[in-house]
Amino acid sequence: MGFIDVIKARAKANKKVIVLPETEDRRTYEATAQILKEGIADIVLIGSEEAIKKGSEGLDISGAKIVDPATSERTQAYIDKLVELRSKKGMTPEQAKEILLNQYLYYGVMMVKMGDADGMVSGACHSTADTLRPCLQILKTKPGTKLVSAFFLMVVPNCEYGANGTFIFADSGLNQNPNPEELAAIAASSAESFKLLVEEEPIVGMLSHSTKGSAKHADVDKVVEATRIAKEEHPELKLDGEFQLDAAIVPSVGASKAPCSDVAGKANVLVFPDLDAGNIGYKLVQRLAKAEAYGPITQGIAKPVNDLSRGCSAEDIVGVVAITSVQCQAQ
Repeated sequence: MGFIDVIKARAKANKKVIVLPETEDRRTYEATAQILKEGIADIVLIGSEEAIKKGSEGLDISGAKIVDPATSERTQAYIDKLVELRSKKGMTPEQAKEILLNQYLYYGVMMVKMGDADGMVSGACHSTADTLRPCLQILKTKPGTKLVSAFFLMVVPNCEYGANGTFIFADSGLNQNPNPEELAAIAASSAESFKLLVEEEPIVGMLSHSTKGSAKHADVDKVVEATRIAKEEHPELKLDGEFQLDAAIVPSVGASKAPCSDVAGKANVLVFPDLDAGNIGYKLVQRLAKAEAYGPITQGIAKPVNDLSRGCSAEDIVGVVAITSVQCQAQ
């Protein structure tokens, strides 16, 4: 059983309600048909019956629940709640109504906020900023979490490194240039996500172009400080750095470059120093090693909402819905 098959099986065992708000995109319907056929989750589609019928022509999505903001009996409650949540920002009932009737991502997040859905997946035709803005405004961060971050779950075929080729790459989707405190928080959240999704012990490598002082630069200092903070705040974690990539994941290189580390050569959670490195890294592995890349998966939001790459396939959406469902089970 491959990684995503295991995740799908876990999702099926305790089905959750997932909102897919991007009903202007054909991939949403293709994914919905497959999710319902496999019994992975219960799906809510947002939009008018007529538009959804037209967009899903030729596909069986009869098991999905269709919610039309213009006619739903819940819309007024969402308007009232959005006004309450955003009153300090000057939100009026008229503005809230305008947003919820026309921006389905906001409507989907309100469904999650009000308990009418467990999670949401979006991003096939919206930017990460568009997907996450309503989450940060409405759902806020998870208690005890310092910031929201994003990771890719990478499954590399025929790979002896990591957890049988499975890794988390973070942050590869959201935080541009995290400071040491933020990098430490990303490491802690990523370890928690790895344990939940992969069900193995997270071993966290803090990545750099330097291994244990082999280079001197302010960028290296940042990772050294982040490692110190993370170890101090989370002594229970197997976490170390700073490591070059090979020292983090290749046992022989780790033993040579960092012989005193119990993480070197064994890392399965890779924390990149900035978004450039994380984004480039995951795409290199996806394209050159033909790895499965699931994400960007968000962590640190009060309830599970996940982003998609705009280049995603319908199959990618199915995978992210399954991962979101497992995150919902842990709530």
